[in-house]
Amino acid sequence: MTDSLKGINVYLIGMMGAGKTTVGRLLAQHLHYGFLDTDNVITQAAGRSINEIFATVGEAGFRQFESDILGQVCAYTKLAIATGGGIVIRRENWGYLRHGLVVWLDVPVDLLYSRLAEDTTRPLLQDTDPQGKLKSLLEQRTPLYSQADLHITISECDTPEDVAQRIMDAIPSVLKKDNSQN
Repeated sequence: MTDSLKGINVYLIGMMGAGKTTVGRLLAQHLHYGFLDTDNVITQAAGRSINEIFATVGEAGFRQFESDILGQVCAYTKLAIATGGGIVIRRENWGYLRHGLVVWLDVPVDLLYSRLAEDTTRPLLQDTDPQGKLKSLLEQRTPLYSQADLHITISECDTPEDVAQRIMDAIPSVLKKDNSQN
């Protein structure tokens, strides 16, 4: 499998709480790849939490920082990369993502909400109606997420290992399609 990927990065996209980091680590192990979480790279580079970054430079400033980090990360190969949920909203980011294989982890709003209910580290959920906010964000982002190479729908009974294995099983079908276009 790793040989057929030819070292291209695998980018996991999807809403906050979709499991991109957990699944990404497992996927990296399966592929014998390195693993990066863009949010972790951002907080390390900034020396501040994402909440602090949002508080000081706002969402627009954070999104610029996110694009800058993604631009640097995509220069590497053989990585499974968990991205921030909003990375798809900037067109320039798709230029970076398209250098790899993009996998959308699609999780229903109710499941996202149950996973994130106690999480205070998500600035976009500091809202009077966090479930409504999640629904609104997902509706806005779905047309963008749907541009991914692979679409993996996740239910409550799926374990991270199940999801990683489904991605591994689906990768060859995308690679065959890409090879036939050349």
